[in-house]
Amino acid sequence: MATTTKVRDLPVPAGFDMRDHVSGIGAHLAGPANVIMQLSWPGVGYGVMNSRVHDGAATKRPFKRGRTTFTYLAVALLGTEKDRTAFRKEVNRQHAQVVSRPGEKVQYRAMDPRLQTWVAACLYYGTADMIERMHGPLPDAEADALYAHCARFGTTLQMPADAWPADRAAFRRYWEEAEAEVDIDPAVASYLISLTRLENFPRPFRLLAPFVLFVTTGFLPPLFRDAMGLPWTARQQRRFDRLLRTLGTLERRLPRALRNFPFNLWLADMRLRRRLRRPLV
Repeated sequence: MATTTKVRDLPVPAGFDMRDHVSGIGAHLAGPANVIMQLSWPGVGYGVMNSRVHDGAATKRPFKRGRTTFTYLAVALLGTEKDRTAFRKEVNRQHAQVVSRPGEKVQYRAMDPRLQTWVAACLYYGTADMIERMHGPLPDAEADALYAHCARFGTTLQMPADAWPADRAAFRRYWEEAEAEVDIDPAVASYLISLTRLENFPRPFRLLAPFVLFVTTGFLPPLFRDAMGLPWTARQQRRFDRLLRTLGTLERRLPRALRNFPFNLWLADMRLRRRLRRPLV
């Protein structure tokens, strides 16, 4: 009897090259805001904040958590199917331990495809927003291809391909409905602010905290900014827009390998770890 193979990834138009859109500069700038967006759903926020996987916790091992996060993004965006399969197994082993205890305020499970779809949606939203702010809008065909490719933010883990909204118009409808579940309570807000202020890093890194807070607030859509209680003025918006346009101009002059850095480095590191049979996360 014939068997059918379940399609994990969505088809991406031939000729589309994600390397043309991966920005190391943009990812570092927009990353903290995206974390806030992801954790704005209580199931994600409490799952991360109360995770019992301490060896990868951002508050305890920020450098390792950064490496794991960037490697995951690199594998999802630039990796092969074999890369994604290998990394999925390692992440699943960690995620399987992230479940709520009886009596916790919020029930969560890191392997929940619905929560993973929300995280993937935030990552796509942030990627598209960052590209537009730094380089201007993409042509429709390129934007559609980017959207299909970014489904891998979720399908690299447990999100089934058919959970990804069919097109960008469907995504906008999904996003509007998902925003109704944004609820950042004081405990999660305090946790997120401490990360944004780099309180989990050694003291010299904290000198960057005012800049990180400024850029993070700028990248947050108004709903999330208000939920965090972060003020923002028209003058700050103008400064933020100028900064991103300037960085976009500089980035376009760089060779692609430098534009993609450090994602290309973390992908190479992951492949080396696989060959040496070392832990991937």
